[in-house]
Amino acid sequence: MEDGNMKRVKVIVGGRVQGVGFRYYVANGAKQHSIRGYVQNLSDGRVEIDAEGESENLHLFLNECKKGPNFSRVDTFLISNIPFYGFDRFKIK
Repeated sequence: MEDGNMKRVKVIVGGRVQGVGFRYYVANGAKQHSIRGYVQNLSDGRVEIDAEGESENLHLFLNECKKGPNFSRVDTFLISNIPFYGFDRFKIK
């Protein structure tokens, strides 16, 4: 359920983010920070993250996602605030 401290964002990540374990890195970070939602590859080579959680946890999670795993390179990181949904877990699509 949503309270004033819960937020949801959609992030579009561009760069070298497919074929480098980026989605697994994001999913692991989500688990560490109690984030729910999903991550998926987009057909244009970017990655979409739909994430919701406590505001502070979400902030820490997004900072981690910006770094990415060792062989990735994040060039663009576009964050949009969107209405809270109420996901029950985080998954890789």
